[in-house]
Amino acid sequence: MIVLLFRVLIFIALACILYTIFQYFRNPRRKLQIAKEQMEFFLLDEEQNSKKNLQFVYKGCLFEGEKYLGTTEQSFEVVTIQITAPEPLDLRGLTRDDLYFLEKELLIRYPYAQIEWKHPINKLLITPVK
Repeated sequence: MIVLLFRVLIFIALACILYTIFQYFRNPRRKLQIAKEQMEFFLLDEEQNSKKNLQFVYKGCLFEGEKYLGTTEQSFEVVTIQITAPEPLDLRGLTRDDLYFLEKELLIRYPYAQIEWKHPINKLLITPVK
């Protein structure tokens, strides 16, 4: 009886370890960190949840965006996204074209949104994309 109980506990422990490993590899924050290290573009967002902020990485710089819900002619949509960079020193090397690329990527997902860049990023933009 004790041997059977011990085998069941070992099976449960192995199942928990496998589940933990599976969750580790599916974790979106890990994917965000890998994209930052590899200097790639990666967007972490729940489009259906307007209360949850979005995060994205481009050329090794992490950006955070706050989504604000508003009305359009037909429905409630995300109408404003305010983007900040928590680490301004990571902005080194970014150009206007990079910011325009990021705006285009966000406008693909949120076509009604007006994108507002916070300091110091807004100092680089001369003409905002509409």
